[in-house]
Amino acid sequence: MGEEREVEVIHLWSSPRSVSTSLMYSFSQRDDMEVLDEPLYPNFLRVTGAERPYKEELLSKTESDGNKVVREIIFGPGKKKYRFCKHIASQRLPGLTDELMKKGKHCILIRNPLDVLTSYDKVVPPSFIDLGYASMVSIYSELCQEGKPPPVIDSDFLRQDPEATLRGLCDDLGIPFQAAMLKWEAGPRPFDGLWAPYWYKSTHKSTGFDPPRKYPSPFPSSLYNLLEQSIPFYNLLLRYIRHITKVPLHPDLPIPANEKLLAWVGDQILPRESAKVSVFDSIVQGGDGVWEGLRVYSGKIFKLEEHLDRLFDSAKALAFSNVPPREQVKEAIFKTLIRNGMFDNAHIRLTLTRGKKVTSGMSPAFNHYGCTLIVLAEWKPPVYDNARGITLVTASTRRNSPNNLDSKIHHNNLLNNILAKIEGNNSHADDAIMLDKDGYVSETNATNIVMDLAVKENLVLVERRISISEFHTADEVFTTGTMGELSPVLKIDGRTVGDGRVGPVTQRLQNAYTKLSAESGVPIPTYQHP
Repeated sequence: MGEEREVEVIHLWSSPRSVSTSLMYSFSQRDDMEVLDEPLYPNFLRVTGAERPYKEELLSKTESDGNKVVREIIFGPGKKKYRFCKHIASQRLPGLTDELMKKGKHCILIRNPLDVLTSYDKVVPPSFIDLGYASMVSIYSELCQEGKPPPVIDSDFLRQDPEATLRGLCDDLGIPFQAAMLKWEAGPRPFDGLWAPYWYKSTHKSTGFDPPRKYPSPFPSSLYNLLEQSIPFYNLLLRYIRHITKVPLHPDLPIPANEKLLAWVGDQILPRESAKVSVFDSIVQGGDGVWEGLRVYSGKIFKLEEHLDRLFDSAKALAFSNVPPREQVKEAIFKTLIRNGMFDNAHIRLTLTRGKKVTSGMSPAFNHYGCTLIVLAEWKPPVYDNARGITLVTASTRRNSPNNLDSKIHHNNLLNNILAKIEGNNSHADDAIMLDKDGYVSETNATNIVMDLAVKENLVLVERRISISEFHTADEVFTTGTMGELSPVLKIDGRTVGDGRVGPVTQRLQNAYTKLSAESGVPIPTYQHP
């Protein structure tokens, strides 16, 4: 072990705070590891001119040529198998050799800016560049482009369960975990940087990873702007962390292609994970919004104008103010579909909320921002197997009555529908029939009974109240809706409908629906038929 040899370098990139130092101490406990404490710091101070209390001493005693540091110190020969380099992400400056990123293994340690900013301000007033969040995103992106996405760990998870997090990190880095990484002696280390007396006081008192404090310190309002600038970068990296709990951060999607969709929120198109509304929005405060479901067939939006009629009627019934013009809503729909390249087999959830409030509360008098428009387009085939049919159960939860909340208003207050759906799920049925207040069939929790196609097909149509027993004894039953299209019902409450097969009237209407959807609809601009 006394002879120098080529070593394998492990690069840690982080924002400046004590957890990264604790992680350096952790790796220094290994019998196969030597460590370097921010070897690029002198280069950073020399190039940027940033002022620090120890700047002159540091520049006079350590190498400040960044590329020389990379070649001779970071990748220089050593006496152990591995070398752990603690880097502050902001210290990776333009002009450094590409060798820094191409050689060795990399990992990223992130910490919530709320905590970083609160503690950082005690020594040196922070800047956005110093915090390094944008640099960490850049590093992550660059390594991904190289086909080497680095593991990302979060400081809080590391401190909550050090062993599980370190085992996972070692596994990602391809090195064996050593239990010695969990403890160290209190006090400074010979490899500490010259800045240690200014920054490492709390770490020098530690003998392991201290759990996060249950209650945080008050956040200084003077740093609010920096927090707003940093949080989006932190949240982006947070999506990629190694998660050690049983709850998955990224559950599998029914249709994987929807992972990278773009959605319209307010007045712009955003990536899926950034497509959010304010906590002050009326849709959050009280479910105060209206919605429509639209389906796209072969470059056309089926029944767009009719759905928009109902959307605007619903908004008027709820006394929305500053409703966007019809053409503006249509343009948002078109642009969202075009950006996603969705011209067929797609479904749109169109939502219009009363908008953001100036303070939380029920009263629309607090709404001064205008409505919030949401266009959520997804790749989504019909949700039911309409060739084989579906099963229904009758829910105990009743459909809204005009005495309470008129269902002609297509509103987002859908809790009674959701309760009915829960009953359907618990019965392992495809959907649940909801009765009105008098016990007659109203609709299922998500679909309506079709009439228009029956008239066009010259079928005898009578509109009247129907009891659930008539459904049980019917020859054929079917439901319709944008999500499911026209769905034959083969069983209701355990009773077989007809002979248990898709009936001729249902098939006839399904064919008529397919023909209608193919021939009609509002064309999406720029779509070219294949």
